[in-house]
Amino acid sequence: MARRLRFIGTNSGNNGCPTLYEDLDTGEVLVQGEAVTDPEDVAQLRNVKEGEGFVVVPRVLLTDFAPRDAARVATMIGFEEFDDMFESFEHTAWRLESRRRYRSDEETETYRRFTRGEDAGWDPDDPWCTSRRAQAALGKRFERVRIVDNPPTPGQRYLLDNARRNAAVGEDIRNLWRSDAARLRLPDDDFWLFDSRVIARLRFDDADGITGVELITNPVEVGRACQVRDAAWHYAVPHDVFAARVPSIE
Repeated sequence: MARRLRFIGTNSGNNGCPTLYEDLDTGEVLVQGEAVTDPEDVAQLRNVKEGEGFVVVPRVLLTDFAPRDAARVATMIGFEEFDDMFESFEHTAWRLESRRRYRSDEETETYRRFTRGEDAGWDPDDPWCTSRRAQAALGKRFERVRIVDNPPTPGQRYLLDNARRNAAVGEDIRNLWRSDAARLRLPDDDFWLFDSRVIARLRFDDADGITGVELITNPVEVGRACQVRDAAWHYAVPHDVFAARVPSIE
């Protein structure tokens, strides 16, 4: 079925190009412009799918006519696609961990061993560790700031122990007291920031189980996440120094 298109605008005079159109049924915007066909130009573009084309339009066309009232619908991705992001990112994966407990941790044997006062028994050769080491060897950075209550919850103590494993495979882990996070006005969100351009926000249920991953590319939200990262990273303390400051359980 043919699209129902509405002419939005053009700043090209009478020659009809470049121009913007809106699909009346889907709200999508169609761009008319000079085709980009030079193989060297196309080779510089990312994630090109078969059948995709590219056009050149002046920036002022988008400034003047691009719709600004679009309702943003949350983009949810599956856990498999989320896992793939840890190998497809280019240079930096940064995490803010803000929760007091994670049900997924509590369902592991390492957690049960740790809470019994035993060595958690981290396996340095499991698939997760192997993947992290391989990506770190390519020069990619994995960084986290973990928010910790005072006194720490059992789950937070577990993650302090877990940081030894993370550091061994190339992650840089830092911690920040929740009171300091509140002073810095850090959000309660729990998210990954990939390459300073896309957010993967984790969603949880009331029982602290992860229910989904929301992908966010809105430049305003990404910019805010970068500000959160910079502030948290500046004030957070390396995990080994922080752990030495946490009193043991009597």
